[in-house]
Amino acid sequence: MLRWLPAPLKTVFAALALALNTLLVFVALVPFALLKLVIPASPVRRFADRCLTGIANTWIVVNDGWQHAIEKPRLTINGATDLHPRGWYLVGCNHQSWADILVLQTVFRGQIPFLKFFLKRELIYVPVIGLAWWALDFPFMRRSGKTLSANAADMATARKACEKFRHIPTSVINFLEGTRFTPAKHKQQRSPYTHLLKPKSGGASIALGTMGELFECMLDVTIVYPDGVPTFGDVLAGRMGRVTVEINRLPIPAEFIGEAASRDPQYRSKIQTWLNDVWQHKDQRITELLGKH
Repeated sequence: MLRWLPAPLKTVFAALALALNTLLVFVALVPFALLKLVIPASPVRRFADRCLTGIANTWIVVNDGWQHAIEKPRLTINGATDLHPRGWYLVGCNHQSWADILVLQTVFRGQIPFLKFFLKRELIYVPVIGLAWWALDFPFMRRSGKTLSANAADMATARKACEKFRHIPTSVINFLEGTRFTPAKHKQQRSPYTHLLKPKSGGASIALGTMGELFECMLDVTIVYPDGVPTFGDVLAGRMGRVTVEINRLPIPAEFIGEAASRDPQYRSKIQTWLNDVWQHKDQRITELLGKH
């Protein structure tokens, strides 16, 4: 254990461990990514996908390892326990820090399928990581302005991108606020919530409109940092502090599911109303959780 090291040395160790882990995992991904590209036959693709997911989960395990080496884990998980890695889930979560992604990967590793994000199409050209995202079947989408669009053309594109998920258990993660919470953004938005920015329905509309019938439920995840929201630098320095994660299973309204439902002109506004209600309860719950510490 390296918890006795001063913060600067912990930072150096963690940064090197993360960089080396990412590099080695990328090297391991390349042969199977090329296999999928060159031989797109279904049996070959399924074999490659299993290998790629296993490698990606190894990346998470190693990240957990160096985090535990520099800081005693203080993670409390409440809520849904009847999850399984062969299911289909839509995951919605509040967003405060880059640390959220590491927390979610730790919490859900082995519990549900590997988490995947809807990404803007331009990110496929990012060196190294763009290939990794493509190999792991992260769905790439066009964006309208700074948010995911949900018009008819984009829904058609999304359906094609998500078609493979009908045969591969999948978890789609959506940070519904669209960006990390900061007091400045909260003030600028005039958010009606105390701890949250306004939720955005674009990503959820695309996920539900393209593969909603596959999802068992929406996992409504709330992340709270009682000792203060950590920066990525805090994580590397072993100063993440306490983390509370609460998971609630929410049934997805039947009116949001299916291609026909997505053609409703009010489709996105109905989902927005639903999310607003989810967010109101989440905001109240964050107040309660912070009040316990």
